[in-house]
Amino acid sequence: MSFIAEFWLFLKVRKKFWLLPMIIMLALFGGLIVLAQGSAVAPFIYTIF
Repeated sequence: MSFIAEFWLFLKVRKKFWLLPMIIMLALFGGLIVLAQGSAVAPFIYTIF
């Protein structure tokens, strides 16, 4: 949790709030790939990329 707090402090101090949506989307795609590995959703992931 300290990483998230430190990252939020970095965004706040440096005024780099535009990075937040990109980080969230990367985390969501990463989670999708991990959760869909070996499932019926796997063929549909290839169409995203």
